[in-house]
This record gives sequence, structure tokens and C-alpha cells, in this order.
Amino acid sequence: MLYKSLVFLFIIYSILPVMADHTATSSIDCTELMAWKIGGISNARVEQLQRERSTTTSQSCSPKLLKAADLAKRKNYEAAEELLRGLISTDPNSAPLHFALGYLRQQQGDWDEAFDEYTDSKHADPILPEVHNRLAEVFYHSDDGDNTIAEARTALSLDPENVEAYRYLGLGLYSNQKYQAALNAFHKSLERSPDNAAVYYEIGNALHDQGKLDTATTAYRKAIQLNPQFWEAHNSLGITLHDAGKFDEAIAEYRRAERLAPREPNVKNNLANTFCDQGNYDKAITEFRDLFRLNPDWKSGHDNLAKALLIKRDYDAAISELKLAILNNPTAPAEHRVLGQTLLLTNNPSEALRELRITVGLDPNSALAHRLLGTALFETEDAEAAAKEFQEALRLEPSADNHYYLAACLMSLGKDSEALAELEKASSMKPGQNLYRARKEELLKLMQSSNQ
Repeated sequence: MLYKSLVFLFIIYSILPVMADHTATSSIDCTELMAWKIGGISNARVEQLQRERSTTTSQSCSPKLLKAADLAKRKNYEAAEELLRGLISTDPNSAPLHFALGYLRQQQGDWDEAFDEYTDSKHADPILPEVHNRLAEVFYHSDDGDNTIAEARTALSLDPENVEAYRYLGLGLYSNQKYQAALNAFHKSLERSPDNAAVYYEIGNALHDQGKLDTATTAYRKAIQLNPQFWEAHNSLGITLHDAGKFDEAIAEYRRAERLAPREPNVKNNLANTFCDQGNYDKAITEFRDLFRLNPDWKSGHDNLAKALLIKRDYDAAISELKLAILNNPTAPAEHRVLGQTLLLTNNPSEALRELRITVGLDPNSALAHRLLGTALFETEDAEAAAKEFQEALRLEPSADNHYYLAACLMSLGKDSEALAELEKASSMKPGQNLYRARKEELLKLMQSSNQ
């Protein structure tokens, strides 16, 4: 840890003299201005950089660069990228051009190449805080909290008042589950830019993950107040309201998010799940089917759609959805278990047996899985093996039901005395359960008749 700190300080102190010299002597030329605008740096930040450094007005901009800026403004990123690559081929060490190209690749979802371009920009000019912010963003997107924090702190060492650097510092700390430190960083960002909807949204996320649902709701509502088109904030507010048991309010927020982002699968998935938890299974089924129609490759939600279909007793459709859920997540024991249980309901004990063996292999400490496997073995007339599974279920969970199931199996094996002992235990644990008492009395009569 000490070694890392010394290295970090060495890097910072080696950069600072260069920065001082650079800001004192260099000026912003047209290429930098246009590239920064293509690269998504806000007008306010560009104006701040212009105030800090003089601007060269005599140099004319490349027509190709001006055209690329116009294309990027109209979100024609591919055409803008083609022009930028041509410019970079003639000036491969241009930090601003690499920075702009990194942003265009990022906007097209190619985070790996965006990282490469931002890295080239940093190597050519390590003192621009924005390039460190962008690298922090890429690292955060890759769930690399440590490097997100490192890049954000480098940006802050170069510009202690940098709003975005505080934001990315907060995101890196949030990624590492250091929630209070993340909130402190977010609030420092807000001190410098109090109307930043994205930061309020991120505060909401940190509070939600701590289970602070009321304050998370307040933060999301503030983000929406500042940016009513912020569909992610509506969606996350819906999740928080759902978690608080406010299903109707959650549905209203999902509907608002859906109007803003009608093809966003996360919103549809959350809306369907809320209908399911609310007990409105018909609407849940409609939303899930709409989700999969619009997004055939969407992997989540098949298990919950199966749950709704099972409650509606549409077993064949539920089995199809459970098989899709398992295809997307083959090591999920719950999906194998529910599929096995459903196959038992539909009189397919052989197929159920296969699924339940997989379930027990994935989750050997589940009493329910052993009990269901015992049931499947019993249905396939392997009572000895079934008894072993019922005994394992009873060992894991000594409940009245498990005593009863074992007793039923022992009766089929002719082990009446052992079965009676299990029924007596079940009856003593649940004296109000008439089934246990009736079966015990029935067994006693059978045993008496057999003795006679």
C-alpha cells in the first residue's frame, strides 16, 4: 500500500511542473476546440479551459474537422469517425483527435477501442483532466472500481475543482461498495454543480443499495425534477417504490419510463415483475410476452413468466419458459427444481427425475430438492432410493411434512413400525393436522388386521 502511494505521489509531482509550464506557455488552437466539442466536453467546460489558457485565433480549422464536428453534433458518429481517422493518419500523436475518436467509439458502444483512444490521448497529453475522467468512465463501465478511483483522483490532482472528477470518484467508490465515501464525493460534485441530475441519480443508487429507500426516493425525484426526460431515474424510482411495497406508484413510474424509452427491455421487465408481485398475473403475462416479442434475445424474466403461468395453471407454457430460463442460466437450481416439480404435476416423472437430480447436484443442502427427488423416485417405483432422499430431506429439515413423506414411503416398503414412528412424530409436531392423525389411525388398523 505504501509503495502504491509513493508511486502515485511520484507520478503527480512529475506531472505538476509540466502542467504549470504547459498552462503558462501553451494556447488552445482550433483543432483542440473542435476535438473537445466532438469529444462531448460541455460548452461551459470549454469556456473555462479558454479562460485558463489563451486561444489561438489565427490558425484556421481543417475543413474535415469542422465537417466531423457537424456530423457528431447530428449524432452521425460513423461518418464523423471516418473523417477523424483520416486526420489521425496524418497526425498520429494528436491528443485532442484521439480524445474525440475515443468519444465517438464510446457512443457506438465500443468501450475497448474507446479505452485505447483515450489512452493514446493521455500519453500524448497527460495533463488534460477530461481524458482521465473518460478513462475513469470506461473503468467504471468495466466494473473496475480501483482504476476508476485512480483516474478520478489523477483528474482532481490536475484540477481540484473538477465536477466530473468528483462524480467519477463517487462512482468508483460506489462500485467498491464504499457507500458513505461515494456519497461524500457525489455531494462535493453537487457543491460545484448543484443542478446535475446524473449525480442525484447516482446518489439515489447508493442510498438504495444501503436499503435507505425513503432518501433514495427523494434523490431520484430530484433527478427527475431537474431532467424530466431521465428515463433511468423513473425506472430506478420504480424499483425503489416496488421494494417499499408501493406497487401502484412503482407501476406509474415504469409507465413514465416506458413512454420515454419504449423499447428499453429493463423497464418492461421491471413492470412485468411488479405486476407479478402485485398478484396481477394476467397483466404480468402480457408485459412479459410483449418484452420477449420486442427483445427476443432478452434473457431475464422467463422464470417469473413461468411463475405467472403456473398460477394460471398453464403448465405447458410454463414448462417452455422454465426450459428457456435454464438455457440462459444452466446452473440455477431453483429453475431446475420448479421445472422438475411442474413435470411431476403433469405426470412426467422420468423427465422430472432428471431435473431434480440436477437440482440436488447444484444445491445438495436443499431439503425441498431432496423431498421432490424422493417423490420422483417414488413415482418411478424406486421406493428404496426414494426413502433415502426423504431421510436426507428430514435430516436437513426435521419438519412434520418430511416425517410424513418418509412414513408414506416406508409404508410402501412394508416397514410399518418405522412408518408408524414417523407418523407419530409428524402428529406430535402438528397436532391439528387431521391428515397425519387419520393416516396414523389407518396404519394402526392395518397393522392390527395383519397381526390377526
